[in-house]
Amino acid sequence: MILAHGIGSQHDLPISPFYAFSGAFAALFVSFLALGLLWSTSRFRGDRSGLALPVGLQRAVDAPVTRTTLRMLGLAAALAFVLHLVLGPDDPDRNPAPGAVYVLLWVGLVPASLLLGPVWRLLNPLRSLHRLLTRARRRGRPDPRPHPLPPRLGQWPAAAGLLAFTWLELVSPEPAARTSLLIALLVHVVVQLALAARYGERWFADGDPFEAYSTLLARLSPFGRRADGRLVLRNPFHGLDATPERPGLVATVCVLLGSTAYDGFSDSPSWINAIQTSPLGRTFTATLGLLGAVTLVAALYCLCAAATRLLSGPHPAPLTAFAHSLVPIALGYLVAHYFSLLVTEGPRTVSMALGTDNAPDPLPPLGPGALAVLQVTAVVAGHVLGVIAAHDRSVRLFPPARAVVGQLPLLALMITYTIGGLALLLN
Repeated sequence: MILAHGIGSQHDLPISPFYAFSGAFAALFVSFLALGLLWSTSRFRGDRSGLALPVGLQRAVDAPVTRTTLRMLGLAAALAFVLHLVLGPDDPDRNPAPGAVYVLLWVGLVPASLLLGPVWRLLNPLRSLHRLLTRARRRGRPDPRPHPLPPRLGQWPAAAGLLAFTWLELVSPEPAARTSLLIALLVHVVVQLALAARYGERWFADGDPFEAYSTLLARLSPFGRRADGRLVLRNPFHGLDATPERPGLVATVCVLLGSTAYDGFSDSPSWINAIQTSPLGRTFTATLGLLGAVTLVAALYCLCAAATRLLSGPHPAPLTAFAHSLVPIALGYLVAHYFSLLVTEGPRTVSMALGTDNAPDPLPPLGPGALAVLQVTAVVAGHVLGVIAAHDRSVRLFPPARAVVGQLPLLALMITYTIGGLALLLN
């Protein structure tokens, strides 16, 4: 089913695997050599950089009426989704609710966050519901003080939430069925609001999986905030460099990478045959496959971090120091796997939501050759951007004599991820 498994089969794309693999290896290796020879000092300044945008524009963006309007839009969209889900037919070909979750939200947040920044923070209907519930609870009572968030919690809740969502999308027997979506929605809303009631609204920043997902992708947006709060136009690498080194950051990115890799692998005939004939059952076997893909991605990164520390010297946070370099890789995987889904199923979902009875069948936006080029380019470009981000961080943290040598494990990791990503696309 196309809504449950991304763009579906991409076998026999008209591009030579030899040229794809050799071109990817050459791009990574040449980038690594060029950076080692020409980039000896750190150039990225995180949230201290950026060209300040006009004050009038910032006032309009930060105006209470703007924020209120966006919150109302988020609530209206959530209400429309629930109404379609409850009252509409239990058929994803005639009900826009599954497409709203798996296409407009999950995939649509990618371009929205890249272009506009962490948009889900402003649209998140759970934030609005939490504020309404808090105001109702405060009437006639003293203002309750929320509990402090445990420092070690970090983004672990977001990683767990993203893993649960990808399980629903890729593993559950009926991901687009009304019952499945209603149960998932109810559990998500109850858990998020209960924890927000305990820890306050700041819970959503790292606890809501979609908000953390949007914020992470927004690190590569050309628009951002400086440390002083000014809205700026910036080099996306500066925003990426400002990614906080939080507990759970590695897990969050590895869930994105591993689940997308599993989505591509789950379409292969060998895996389909394996889960259909497994004595453990389809759902349990597919769950093991998803967990195995995420674990493999994480294990390779942890092994790379240990090797980097061995070659470059001790570092207080070897795992999180280079985790930001995985974000463009995850973005490349998301674009390669879900671009076609967004531009075909997205308009059809909107058409159904607006009440069009004769929604057209989705048509591929690109021919097979152009689609293959886009997919390979997205995967390779994501890894090259990851190499650049990792190199800049390396020359900042380690002495010059060890900075380049210490990146050899990272280069090996990038090549491994690239080979794996291209193999899934070109299988």
